[in-house]
Amino acid sequence: MDDGQERVDGGGPAESGGPVGAARGDAPADGVPDRAPGDGASVGGAPGGGAPVGGVPPQSRSGEPAGDVYEWFRRGARLLAQGHPAAAEQLLARAVAAEPHSRSIREALARAQFDAGSYAAALENFRAVALADPADDYAQFGWGVAAARLGDFETSAEHLALAVAMRPESDHYRQALRQTRATLAARAGAYGPLLPGAPGYVAPPADAGDPAGGTADDAGAGTDSGA
Repeated sequence: MDDGQERVDGGGPAESGGPVGAARGDAPADGVPDRAPGDGASVGGAPGGGAPVGGVPPQSRSGEPAGDVYEWFRRGARLLAQGHPAAAEQLLARAVAAEPHSRSIREALARAQFDAGSYAAALENFRAVALADPADDYAQFGWGVAAARLGDFETSAEHLALAVAMRPESDHYRQALRQTRATLAARAGAYGPLLPGAPGYVAPPADAGDPAGGTADDAGAGTDSGA
């Protein structure tokens, strides 16, 4: 954990049905995806550190979670994959406090916060990861979907567009961007059309004109001024 880019080895993520139950860039409709085994960041299927009954992490007599930072990370990721985001957040927040420069741990914390409904906190942690590595498409995606949950669709469109540009093959990235742009367009319908350059603006076709196929000049050309 000395370079802030450590990844947990292991098999594929568990099929939990939540945000961490999908491969990186392939989120279910309601959430943020986990990273795929291919980039060395699979956390849901890491061996060991199984969740205790009720999802509550084991603690020492002093109240500190048992184990070291790496074990907190692994157990927190397992709890998240098993559907205990609040318990995962406790462990991962401690791990982030101990290793504040670790992007992997901070990203896992952001996923736990997102799954627990703490969208503002999740946004800040996704934002921190994205600012540390602007080329991280997953962090840009997480920033975008968290912003959408907070109602900031302009910010959401900006960061989802970046994620799509970096990983255009991701259906879930594109779907999230379409939803955000549709919301912006719907809002614009109530307050006037979107201006060119605004998030969600879609330019009309180049040959768009009069629905009848003519122009104002054409309409007046056949009028007999002496009639």
